[in-house]
Amino acid sequence: MYVVGIDLGGTFFKVGLVDAKDGKIIRKIERETKVHEGRAKVVERMAQAVLEITEGFQYTGVGVGSPGSIDHDKGIVRFSPNFPDWVDFELGGELSSLLNKPVFVENDANAFVLGEKWFGAGKGHEHIVALTLGTGVGGGVISHGVLITGKDGIGTELGHVIVEPNGPLCGCGNYGCLEAIASATAIKRMAIEGQKKFPESEIFKAEEISAKVVFDAARNGDLLGQTIVNRVVNALAIGVANFIHIFNPSIVVIGGGVSRAGDILFTPLREKVKHLVMPSFKGTYEIVQSPLVEDAGILGAASIVLQRKMNQQ
Repeated sequence: MYVVGIDLGGTFFKVGLVDAKDGKIIRKIERETKVHEGRAKVVERMAQAVLEITEGFQYTGVGVGSPGSIDHDKGIVRFSPNFPDWVDFELGGELSSLLNKPVFVENDANAFVLGEKWFGAGKGHEHIVALTLGTGVGGGVISHGVLITGKDGIGTELGHVIVEPNGPLCGCGNYGCLEAIASATAIKRMAIEGQKKFPESEIFKAEEISAKVVFDAARNGDLLGQTIVNRVVNALAIGVANFIHIFNPSIVVIGGGVSRAGDILFTPLREKVKHLVMPSFKGTYEIVQSPLVEDAGILGAASIVLQRKMNQQ
């Protein structure tokens, strides 16, 4: 059985034809989203891309992982910051009418946790917390094999738990959210803010400041790099410990660009979380890096179809 996954972003979208049996991506393409041309054009371009990669194949449905607040029962994008005119937009219905196939829409962070459940580190687990550390911090939760979405389908905004009261301003309007400290955007911001105090830092020798540059500097013993990484790890540990106490997962999967830092992030994170969780939770969970890397978006979106079809049985 084949399904199609669309990883929808503000600048680009990726479309993949996925073998549901093993998660192998048979074909994939990337296209510019061109939001400025209006939503009808974007949907047309998505449909063309789907037709292109499915030529000669039979597929059962399309999953779309979209940023923003999603009414996943109706396939409606209620609001998405990267898509100004996509207010109460029936994305699922519009795309379905062009393809004559069922289309399911889900928030991209929820799609990420579904991808981990079907094809990634969460395979075989019924209780999963997944965090994606990229431009922002997204999260999704599966409990008893079911995706938790809340009353309006917009729950599990794990990036907006407050981990530093009176901390930095977050894009959501609050202060001290996990996203304001542990996202790639926040890491870059903290580096720029540290330039006055640490003008000699190797971070500023790089062509462009990024989260990777900060982690590499920390690995080399750079003081500013280490200071930022410690703050990121502390914030993440508080967040993860909270999620463990609330959701009691068997596995916590962390993905997104920042997760590629590897051991310098995961080793101290595991240690700190171990000290923060209540005794009854010790040994009940594992914290792992997502194995899906750059294909996480496509596989997550494809998993939406599989999860919905399973729920309908």
